[in-house]
Amino acid sequence: MKERNRPDPPEGSCLSRRDFLKTGAVGGATLIGAPALLTACAAGDQDTASADPVPDAAPSFVEFYGSRQTGIAPPVVPTLGMMASFKVLSPDRDSLRDTFIELTDEIQGLMSGRPPLIRDDAFPPTDSGILGATPTADNLSVVVSVGASLFDERYGLSAKTPTELVRMPFLANDRLDPARTHGDLLLNIDADHPDTLQFALRQLMRRRRRDLVLHWLIEGYTRGAGARQAGAGAPRNLLGFKDGTANLDATDVSLMDRHVWIQPGDDQPEWTVDGTYQAVRVIRMFVEFWDRTPLAEQEAIIGRHKESGAPLGMENETDTPVFDDPTGDRTPLDAHIRLANPRTPESEDNLIFRRGFSYTRGFDAAGRLDMGLAFVSYQRSMSKGFLAVQDRLTGEPLEEYIMPEGGGFFFALPGVPDEGRFLGDGLFT
Repeated sequence: MKERNRPDPPEGSCLSRRDFLKTGAVGGATLIGAPALLTACAAGDQDTASADPVPDAAPSFVEFYGSRQTGIAPPVVPTLGMMASFKVLSPDRDSLRDTFIELTDEIQGLMSGRPPLIRDDAFPPTDSGILGATPTADNLSVVVSVGASLFDERYGLSAKTPTELVRMPFLANDRLDPARTHGDLLLNIDADHPDTLQFALRQLMRRRRRDLVLHWLIEGYTRGAGARQAGAGAPRNLLGFKDGTANLDATDVSLMDRHVWIQPGDDQPEWTVDGTYQAVRVIRMFVEFWDRTPLAEQEAIIGRHKESGAPLGMENETDTPVFDDPTGDRTPLDAHIRLANPRTPESEDNLIFRRGFSYTRGFDAAGRLDMGLAFVSYQRSMSKGFLAVQDRLTGEPLEEYIMPEGGGFFFALPGVPDEGRFLGDGLFT
């Protein structure tokens, strides 16, 4: 494949994405779990460099109470992530309210390490037992978000719908699988060990099984090897490039208020203050195809040096890209980082906070690896944030190597300020 401002690859070294997909159709083989979603994928840049990774420290219990859900921007990013989307079957508004009350209690218990209730052995135990009698600290956090479908006619919540919350449409390059897309309610669970994730998911499902039915589930890892070591920089995604180098700094209160959290006076329902819009894109990466692409072309597509993570023509990962080459001699005009954030006064309003993770689901019927990025972004405005960035990325060369297959648009609920409140209580007042 030949791209403008990129060196020609050695003859015969590359396939077009169309030809690559054809190889999977031989003998009638088809993609397993095809259609889904995408956005600022490999190195989707922001304008403000994030702080260095936190050095390894003893795991802790994450504080549950606060005006904002603490798992969105935790003090330490755990190593593993999971997203579980549910269909809500609550028969009426009161039952839905009880569902949120019970989820709140269970999440608070999980995040604080509350020991399981012991009862007569003639009954099923109150938990799975996979963490033993006393769960240990593991940086566990749970974030609850709701989809546009929760605001349909079932519960009389239409007047409470966040202004920009809609069912995620098909976007550029999408092959969305209905079985892996959308949902009434989304749980985002992070922890440092897989048994903690599984324990939390099973407890939450057990608590309200009659009202919540799984729609889709994906899990993976949020940090690369050594990513918490001082000076390690951002972790790498499955294309081998550092991902998140220039993410928003979660410790910068004014920056997060400007770009992430709904503020009083925004054109939103009053209950949404301190919540945030969430875009989820399950993006499959055609890694075998990518691995056969020359390094020079890979770097031109992303706009960064692969080994160091530095912007093209620079030395350090944290150097701020400078796009003062109007013809794209240094950074191609269609490089991912240049399109995602061209660093103009206008694009300053489009910054997003990313919290995705890499995933792997084995291989498909054609013997190709099924892996990629579960992209997650939080933003104060979907139109100014995710959708503005996605619009600029439409048609980028990276589309040859990725295929969005699932996800959805959600709204992450405000937090629980004190024990007298519950997640989503503003929906019922």
